[in-house]
Amino acid sequence: MKTNQFGKKGWTPDRIKDLKGKTFVITGTTSGTGFEATRILLSKGAKVVMLNRNPAKAQATIAALKQELGNNIDVNAITMDLAEQASVKKAAKEVLVSVSQIDALLCNAAIAQTPKRGLTIEGWEMQMGVNYFGHFTLQSLLFPLIEKSKGRIVTVGSLGYDMGIKTIKFEDLNWEKDYTPNNAYSQSKLAQIMSMYELQDRLKEAGKTDVKAYSCHPGSSRTSLISTNGSLMMKMIFGIMKLTPLTQPAENGAYPQLMCATEPNLDEKGFYGPTGRNHWTGPVGAHKIEPHAKDKTVAKRLWELSEKETGIKWNI
Repeated sequence: MKTNQFGKKGWTPDRIKDLKGKTFVITGTTSGTGFEATRILLSKGAKVVMLNRNPAKAQATIAALKQELGNNIDVNAITMDLAEQASVKKAAKEVLVSVSQIDALLCNAAIAQTPKRGLTIEGWEMQMGVNYFGHFTLQSLLFPLIEKSKGRIVTVGSLGYDMGIKTIKFEDLNWEKDYTPNNAYSQSKLAQIMSMYELQDRLKEAGKTDVKAYSCHPGSSRTSLISTNGSLMMKMIFGIMKLTPLTQPAENGAYPQLMCATEPNLDEKGFYGPTGRNHWTGPVGAHKIEPHAKDKTVAKRLWELSEKETGIKWNI
């Protein structure tokens, strides 16, 4: 096994320097890893813009953060539903008028293991629509400001990318046949990760290496992701797992995305997460990514399809 570049304990937020004057935009911050990432960034002096579907929950989150970190923290919330492209476009506009720079966009929000196949307004399978297409549009709309800021795009993937069918089901993207919660979730996470490596290639080709794109995953963290969305069986399995050493606190699950957002000179080619057994828990660092996640032919086809499906052309 490769030794961790950050030493035995792996990467921890102690490495984050003072972030005063830096701005971070994060999706899905009202619980779990997104909440912890927001809390840690604010504690280091950063400005954070939270993008969430539920405005009441977002306000409660801000109140909780102020109670813990004091009233002087620089945080605001913009309502955005990743399942609706119109909502994503509206939120992106609001972000662009509310901040003058974006040092990193953290694409953290996700839904998982939706028991019954559902569709977004645009007609995409729900997990693909929220996890992948919603973020694809958000990233492209915020890209000009990220580029101007020499910022980063960080995608929070999942080890799920290596389950399911391990490719993109172009002939039936929305699972009209053979829908299973796991296969659809896996495809959405694979798409998210693939698009980051494809974005890296496109930026390199355009000579725009000031913008960095990173892929990471939280390992097996104790968050509400499965309990809010999964089937009864999945909820029970994860409920039992939470009581074992196979899972880690949500705070630790936030470390990989924080590292990708803040660590200087981090290699973009890496895939970052816990490096312990099965990559579920343990010290955070780079670890192996399976070749199918970097399949250039599939990634290129996915990118072109995504621009067509969303009607959004990246201005790289």
